[in-house]
Amino acid sequence: MATVPSFNALDSGVRLTHLAALDVKGADAEKFLQGQTSAQVSLADGRFAPLTCFCTPKGRMLANAQLMKIGDAHYRLLLSTSLLETLTAHLKKFAAFYQAELIPLSELPLIGVGENASSFADALDLPLPNAPGTQSANARASVLCYPGDTPRWLFCLESDTAIEVLDDNAGRAAWQLADIRSGLAWLTEAQQDHFLPQMLNWEALGGISFKKGCYTGQEVVARAHFRGQVKKRLVRAELSTTTEPTTGASIVNDAGKAVGEVVTSALRETGEIELLAVMNTKVVEEVTPVYLDDTPLSLLTLPYPIERLDPEQLAMGLAN
Repeated sequence: MATVPSFNALDSGVRLTHLAALDVKGADAEKFLQGQTSAQVSLADGRFAPLTCFCTPKGRMLANAQLMKIGDAHYRLLLSTSLLETLTAHLKKFAAFYQAELIPLSELPLIGVGENASSFADALDLPLPNAPGTQSANARASVLCYPGDTPRWLFCLESDTAIEVLDDNAGRAAWQLADIRSGLAWLTEAQQDHFLPQMLNWEALGGISFKKGCYTGQEVVARAHFRGQVKKRLVRAELSTTTEPTTGASIVNDAGKAVGEVVTSALRETGEIELLAVMNTKVVEEVTPVYLDDTPLSLLTLPYPIERLDPEQLAMGLAN
């Protein structure tokens, strides 16, 4: 049975154990990341924290993340806990040629906070960022503003910082539901090396720079964009059941043909399931009836248009 979300729990601060951090430090940290990630790394300036992803040479996503700058030659990636070890191992193969150290931080406290975030920020002497994708940091902690109708922030507490927070499943469920409602899907180990970034709407969220130089998988990702070869897209949907589907569960049409798969899901406050799924774009455009375990799946709107949003444009908007 899925956990009923509690947005009130976020006001007290909730441990986000489904997320983890990977720090990249060293004189070549920026140069190293620039050759591996879809982000224009120079845009991560301590205020703007761009979305990014890491791909195979065939353009399939190994992980997606948010890239923060914590200090000089010090970057932090926030990603799914299930991908922390595998992404670290993948990147170490390339980091050996740079003055760059990879530090997986599986125990770093990541705290999700709702409307009470200003109290947390004051206690940590941090300015509270007020636009999605913006951050601030000091020696005690860093904080990142998240998107969505529900005000929320993610705090990273450094090792010598102690704040009392909840280890609460209902609060984590509320955070994950807010991600779903924001159309934001974090890749997990179950679907690694499975999707092009555009299949998770990553370019519509500003997670791909088409203006930077080469990075692993860049050629395939760019070709899919400029030739319009993306035939599957992330959609938001609801399901009239209280049983949360498994990641990768198949979505079928009237004929029983698979037309999509579940990426992430969460129980709604009123009892139904909300989810994000990658589906065939033709099925979505034609509003074809689809089902998950014989239960009709109803499509919902996303809070953003499916069109390219350059991270350079986002950063420029914050600067003005």
